[in-house]
Amino acid sequence: MDEADAVPIAELLDERRYLLDVAYWMLGSAGEAERVVDEVYRRWYGLSDTARREIVRPRCWLAKTAGRSCLMRLALADRLDDGDFGAGVLEAVEVAERPAAALEVEVEVSRILLDGLGCLSTAERVVFVLNDVFGMTPDTVADIVGRSEPECADLAERARDCLRAQRSHPTTPREHDVLVRAVGRACLAEDAEFLASLLCPDVTAFFDGGGKVRALSRPVHGGRQVAHSLLTLLARRPRTTLTPQSVNGRTGLVARYDHQVAAVISLDIADHRVTQVWVILNPDKLRSWNPPTTRDGRASHRLPSQRGDSCS
Repeated sequence: MDEADAVPIAELLDERRYLLDVAYWMLGSAGEAERVVDEVYRRWYGLSDTARREIVRPRCWLAKTAGRSCLMRLALADRLDDGDFGAGVLEAVEVAERPAAALEVEVEVSRILLDGLGCLSTAERVVFVLNDVFGMTPDTVADIVGRSEPECADLAERARDCLRAQRSHPTTPREHDVLVRAVGRACLAEDAEFLASLLCPDVTAFFDGGGKVRALSRPVHGGRQVAHSLLTLLARRPRTTLTPQSVNGRTGLVARYDHQVAAVISLDIADHRVTQVWVILNPDKLRSWNPPTTRDGRASHRLPSQRGDSCS
């Protein structure tokens, strides 16, 4: 190792924990996750010094390699029940089967959600984990699983629909609207106690930044934790607004800064409480919400289908 290879110890530990989390979410086993990560680092140090220096983003390379190793294991386990998913990456991955050291994976995510992934096909699970749980960019996800970006987007949406169906019970549009507006008022008032009372104790929030903004990279679980995350994200600042609007056919919340949509929030509700929160922060996914602007920075047209009002 030369001076250029030196990495702060905090970064080393954070990197390994991140890889363990990726593998654990895909495989559901702490032991299997560590075997995969050990193999990933063996492959890294199996590269020549020149090859390693040519990798501009080592963490990205390691994450891709971990994802592909997980696909290999999933393929061996169930023949990838969604067709030829990931077939292009299998021949390039070798997985060692030696016993792993006893290291407990510290995963700050919901056990309930992890169990719920069992309803998904292998393809849906892997794409959902990489896209929604770890916020990898669409091209990175597509590269790992060997499918096109539109195909991966469709798989992720099917996974979300399945998870929503698991958690949700019929709620009338009126009940949904009332609760969403209450959440909006709690956020505007920065009332953590009131907001937490509107959330299920095991609520989970996803923050999709798409690697384009510094959004939370992992889901947040638990009423108080989700309330804190939302209040931090939506903290009142000059020129910011939060309004209820139609989001995918149901009332959601839209946050703006200087009249530009910065976040779109969807809420899943069951038994009069919020069960899941989906926060879209990825600028690419918000383009349809933001009209083109003129040279003076003003919107060139309005979006009549996306009018909002105050959280009252």
